[in-house]
Amino acid sequence: MVKSTKVNKYRVLFLCGSNSCRSQMSEGLVNNLWNDKIKAFSAGATTAEVHPLAIKVMKEIGIDISNQKSKLVTKFNGQDFDYVITLCTGDPGGICPLFIGNSKQKLDWSFTDPARAKGSEEEIIKIFRKVRDGIKTALKELFKDILKK
Repeated sequence: MVKSTKVNKYRVLFLCGSNSCRSQMSEGLVNNLWNDKIKAFSAGATTAEVHPLAIKVMKEIGIDISNQKSKLVTKFNGQDFDYVITLCTGDPGGICPLFIGNSKQKLDWSFTDPARAKGSEEEIIKIFRKVRDGIKTALKELFKDILKK
């Protein structure tokens, strides 16, 4: 398994279209909940400001992602990761970036882009929460063996 030689942590890269919601929330979850074992990064096919509602719903669970910055996937080209996880598979009209580098495992997860949600602010924030909670559940399942160590 490919591990960073500096800190001996598993490395995971989260990818989505604009690196403003799903991948940012994923990066924040991993780096705040499991930072002793896993180091997460995120990137997109394009960049955008981290969505204010993504920041808000993460603060609801005690995680501050307000200082995270959107990055292009090309920043990570050639790097090694244990996992590369795209969060935009099956997202109608969305763009999923292509990672050029090494990874032990590549996974495609389908999560709706909450930035495209329509409705009242309360309806939209419910979608952000649903995506956040779905990602957290998927991460716990994926990393359950790593977290036991």
